[in-house]
Amino acid sequence: MSLVEKILNKINIHFSQIKRGGLIVFFTKLKKLFYLLIQLPLYLNSILLIILIRLIRPWFLIRWEKLSPARLGHFALDFEVYSCKKDENFNTPKQKYIDIFFFHPNYICNEKLYKMVKKKLFTLPTFFLLPLFNVNRFLDLFILGGKQHEIGLVRNEERDIYDLFSKYKPHISLNYKEELNGKKILNEFGIPNNAKFVCLVVRDHFYLDRHKSHSLKDYSQSNYRNGNIDRYILAAEELVKRDYYVFRMGMNDIKPFNTVNKKIIDYANTKLRSDFMDVYLGSKCSFCISNGCGFDAIPYIFRKPIAYIQQTLGVLHTEREQDLLLLQPHLNKKNNARLNVSEIFLSNVALAGHTDEFEKNNVILEENSPEDIKNLVVEMEERLSGNWKETEEDLLLQKKFWSTLEANVGKVDKSMFNNKDKKQKLFTLNMMKRLKKKAKFSSIFLRDNQNWIN
Repeated sequence: MSLVEKILNKINIHFSQIKRGGLIVFFTKLKKLFYLLIQLPLYLNSILLIILIRLIRPWFLIRWEKLSPARLGHFALDFEVYSCKKDENFNTPKQKYIDIFFFHPNYICNEKLYKMVKKKLFTLPTFFLLPLFNVNRFLDLFILGGKQHEIGLVRNEERDIYDLFSKYKPHISLNYKEELNGKKILNEFGIPNNAKFVCLVVRDHFYLDRHKSHSLKDYSQSNYRNGNIDRYILAAEELVKRDYYVFRMGMNDIKPFNTVNKKIIDYANTKLRSDFMDVYLGSKCSFCISNGCGFDAIPYIFRKPIAYIQQTLGVLHTEREQDLLLLQPHLNKKNNARLNVSEIFLSNVALAGHTDEFEKNNVILEENSPEDIKNLVVEMEERLSGNWKETEEDLLLQKKFWSTLEANVGKVDKSMFNNKDKKQKLFTLNMMKRLKKKAKFSSIFLRDNQNWIN
C-alpha cells in the first residue's frame, strides 16, 4: 500500500467512525485534533530528537512502547509477557539500551493494577513520548529503521506462546499490608481464613458498553461472546457442595446473580467491590471460570488455573497445562444441526472474530448448556484436587481432538481471506499454529460427543 493509499484509508476510517457514532464521535475527534494542535511544537522538536536518537543507535539504543490501560486483558498480559521475555533475554538488544513505556491517554480499567504495573516499568509522560512515537513512525515511511526503536509488543499476542509463565514467577505482587487488607475484606463477606473460593466471570453486553464513551470502536461485533449468568447457577451451587465459595466478578450495573445461597457472592453488585479486590481475588482464587473477558487476565498472570467456557476455535487458550476448555456450540442455520470440528472450518468461521462473520456464513452460536458448564467445572475441580480419574479412552479422545484441530488448521485456505479481515485472520491462524497444545478439552464433553471430534 502506497503512502497516499494509507492516508486515504485513514481518512475513510475517520469518516466511517463519525458516520456510525454521530456527534459524540465527531466531538471526540475534534477534541483529539485540538490536543494535537496544542502539541504541535512538541512534534516539531521531536523531529530533531528522533534524528539524534537514530544517530546514536549503534552505541545506545532507546526503545519505547505504549501500553493501553483501557482494556484489562490486554494491559495485564502485555506487561507480564514483556516482563517474562525480558527475564528470558528474548527480544533483548545486544548493545546498551533502555526501554521506556508510556500509557495511551485513555480510560484506566483498574487503578490498582495500573499503579502496580507502573511501579515495575520505566515510564515517561505521554505528552512527551507520544509525539516521539508518532514522529518516528511517520519518518519510517521515508527512512527505514524506526521499528528498532519500538519494543514490539503485538496486540493480541499477549498469550504465553513461548511457555515462559511456567519458568518465572508473577512480576507483580501484593505487599504484606495489602494481603492483610484483602483477608479483612474476605471476612466482611463472611469468608473464614483459608477457605477455598472460585472467581466466576461471565461477559455480558454491559462489559463493553462502559467503553463506548472512551473508544470509537463498534463493540457490537463482539456480542457473540456475551453470556447469560443464569446458566452458571447450577455450576456455582455444585461448587458450594464441594466446600467452595463463589465470587461472581464484574462491575456495577450488571444483571444480578439470582441465588439465595450465601456462599455464592454477587461481588460485582456489592459495595465492597473495588479495583484492589479484583486484583486480590484474581490472585488468590483456587481457579477461575470465564467465558473469555478481561478479568481472567488477572488469574492468568498470577498463574491460576482457568476453566474457559463458550469459546470459539480461534481464541482457544491451548497454551497452559492447568486450563480446561469447552467450545461454544456452532449450529448450521439451515437445519439447526451441530457442526463438528471439521465442519466449523469448512463453514469458514473457525477464525471468525466478528458477529457478522458467523451470520453471513449461516452459523448460529449458542451458549453452553447449564449441564455442560457444570460438568466442566466439576472436572476442573476434580483435576485440581487430585480426584479426577483419567481413563485410557479419555487420553485417546484428547489426542483425537488435538490432531483433528491441527489437521484442519493446516488445511486452511488463505486465499479465502478477504482484504478487510486478511491481516487479523492470518494473525489468528499463525497464533493457532504457534500455541502449544497443553490444555485439556473437557473430557466429559468428549465422552458424550465423540462424533463431534471428526
